[in-house]
Amino acid sequence: MFFKKFKKSSLLLLILLIIPINTLAYSKYIIPGGENIGISINSKGIIIVGKYKVNGINTLKNSELEIGDTITKINNENTDNINEMVAKLNNCTTSSATITYLRNNKYFNTKLKLIKDEGIIKTGLYVKDSITGIGTLSFIDPNTKFFGALGHEVAEKNTGIVLEVKDGKIFESSVTNIERSTDGNPGSKNATLDVNKTNGKIFENTKSGIFGEYTSTIPNKQQYKVATYNEIKYGKAKILTVLNGNKINEYQINILKINNNKTNKNIFFEITDQKLLNKTGGVVQGMSGSPIIQNDYIIGAVTHVLVDNPINGYGIIITNMLEEAEN
Repeated sequence: MFFKKFKKSSLLLLILLIIPINTLAYSKYIIPGGENIGISINSKGIIIVGKYKVNGINTLKNSELEIGDTITKINNENTDNINEMVAKLNNCTTSSATITYLRNNKYFNTKLKLIKDEGIIKTGLYVKDSITGIGTLSFIDPNTKFFGALGHEVAEKNTGIVLEVKDGKIFESSVTNIERSTDGNPGSKNATLDVNKTNGKIFENTKSGIFGEYTSTIPNKQQYKVATYNEIKYGKAKILTVLNGNKINEYQINILKINNNKTNKNIFFEITDQKLLNKTGGVVQGMSGSPIIQNDYIIGAVTHVLVDNPINGYGIIITNMLEEAEN
């Protein structure tokens, strides 16, 4: 009897041993970004971002809708974009429409009063179905062709709602000038966009960044080893970013704090590069995603500026981005 039990235990041990310990799909070496990119995301549904009165009537007040809700259906028909919304409302033969909307990951239905003003149906709602902006490419995995950028989510500015991706792309962008950061007032990169030169398709918009497939030619650049958390050190490092045109430059930083939380604020750093400080005053909007390199490792990407002291910023550790990219 004892022998039979031993045989079963040995078989179980063998099965456990042949299971791969590391099931992560990302490569040990990846290509750092630094390129300025244009970003365009079309959302699943239509986000309510504001309201206006129609003939003195506040239609939002008289419905159950709120700013920040996402409209997904009109009269029980799927509605993905503003053009579809306008067409369906114009075809309504009644004085109200049934609206299906998403709030806090739950779906609800309500009635929205429609008002005809000079022959045009008006809802009293300001809505948005897409966002376009700029940021910085963080990495390309040369084996999977996954890319990551920003290191944080893309949210609608007025509501803070994170867009659920219907489809999206990254494309060519060229920096034209910099608005400097000052204490209490983060600056920004300004750039031109070329939407016809697409470099990738966006599949995900998450708290760790935007991710997708890189569809253009993979850049012939040095690959860096992916750092584990324990390989990241306090002290000197550098970021890769564009401040003029399309040229990527290296700028020195000093890492002050590190944590391993599942956030996008794992690395706290200060900019020590005087050329960068003279140009930007510190971290500026549009730097999000700039890869952080330390020795022969890629360790993370810039995500946030410390508003009251913009020479300081935060970054996400690279493994948090890579793990999200492969989900």
